[in-house]
Amino acid sequence: MKKLILLFLFFQFAVNHNYAQIYVATYGNDDSLGTKEKPYATFTKAISESAPGDTICVRGGTYNLTTTITITAVKSGTDSQMCTMTAYNNEVPVLDFSEQELGSKGISLKSNYWHIIGLNITKAGDNGMDINFGSNNIIERCQFYRNNDTGLQLSAGSANNQIINCDSYYNADPPDYADADGFAPKLTVGSGNYFYGCRAWGNCDDGWDGYLRGADDVSTTLENCWTWGNGYLENGSDPGSQANGNGFKMGGGDNSNSDSLMHHFTLIKCVAFNNKAKGFDQNNNMGSMILYNCTGYNNQTANYRIQRAIDPEQVVIVKNCLSYDGLAQLGDFAIQETNSWFPAFEVTADDFLSLDTDLASAARQADGSLPDIDLLHLAEGSDLIDAGVDLGFPFNGLAPDLGAFETDFTNSINEYKYTMPGDFQLLQNYPNPFNPTTHISYILAKPEKVTLIIFNSVGQKVATLVDGEMRETGLNTAIWNGRNKNGMIVPAGVYFYRLELRNVIISTRKMLFIK
Repeated sequence: MKKLILLFLFFQFAVNHNYAQIYVATYGNDDSLGTKEKPYATFTKAISESAPGDTICVRGGTYNLTTTITITAVKSGTDSQMCTMTAYNNEVPVLDFSEQELGSKGISLKSNYWHIIGLNITKAGDNGMDINFGSNNIIERCQFYRNNDTGLQLSAGSANNQIINCDSYYNADPPDYADADGFAPKLTVGSGNYFYGCRAWGNCDDGWDGYLRGADDVSTTLENCWTWGNGYLENGSDPGSQANGNGFKMGGGDNSNSDSLMHHFTLIKCVAFNNKAKGFDQNNNMGSMILYNCTGYNNQTANYRIQRAIDPEQVVIVKNCLSYDGLAQLGDFAIQETNSWFPAFEVTADDFLSLDTDLASAARQADGSLPDIDLLHLAEGSDLIDAGVDLGFPFNGLAPDLGAFETDFTNSINEYKYTMPGDFQLLQNYPNPFNPTTHISYILAKPEKVTLIIFNSVGQKVATLVDGEMRETGLNTAIWNGRNKNGMIVPAGVYFYRLELRNVIISTRKMLFIK
């Protein structure tokens, strides 16, 4: 009997792991088998027949759709058995919702653990895709264009979604033209959403919009993302002042809560240019904003604007960033280091291989990654090469370059770094990584009032080691025991320590707490 039970369990395991491939085609029939030879006609049918671990293969061609494709929570996958919907091979499926009523979504993803790949979604009556109540999904190599509202929006607590190598462009919401963004982790969005290698251009409102209403204290990360030409219609006309035209709008709220809402934004190697308003815009965000190796060019109001004081427990960090042909407006509360607007640098057109912005919309590479172009890459001989500080990302030469693109060129004579007047040195903590105690040392050329603060990776203050106290000439050392201001051991992860002299931010370094 035991052998029969084991045999039954073995076959049950085999059946459960024999994942299905379900096919959809423009020429299909929902009364057929859903196979490659006899595909279904509708996405609704294919989704209804799917189970965790299955793959829905979408054949190429144009699907003329009139109703929203809804994926409900009962159709969720799992961490180990994601549901997949993918363009078949190199075919191009276009989901055309042009006959849909205004106000209707294209795809409404209310589910978890879906991986959607290679779909073109256009002319939806509202958002091209709305991820609402959906978490831990991956949206990859999809195109969202000419929809009647934002190309892809995340809301209703949607968290920990990854948007990889996607484009969103020419989205506009008539007749007001006030809300259609490229990508919008906004309103009621959850935390931990991550965009990588995405582009947003020509949207009537913003490229990315993190404006909140109903959510607070959430985080979003963007890496290697580009945005340009927002605030205009596809024909180049300006629909009016209600169309904001920011590249990356990092947060904000309504008048009633604009003094309180926090959207913690981290942008790494991101690029904003030719937008109608700001490239990197605080709006009225009260949360932390961390910008590493970003590039702003020719944004009409400002390349960077973060001027409003934030929540006292949060932080703004801007390092290794580049600005050309536009303003960089940052409040004195911002932690800054080796940015191109510091007096040590003078940025001109000669610093770049190309300023031809038409290159930005070039076709992606075969693997879906961003096109390999010269736009805003540094030219040989630029003093912006090897001029940054080490933030933990790979770099060539003596040090990281400024801006979003690391060049193969090196600059062996670029040995200076901008500092505040007076000599000092903030040393790397030791040991590093550490658990639970580490030493943080700094060298002063003369007695100074010193402040030494610890922040976590989203810029929240964790501990104050020295609080405006006088310290002597020479080597000084503070010890951190890995505890927060309440005496609790902090979680493992990356932390930053910041040195201030005379209430002026001088330098920041990174350390790693392990458990």
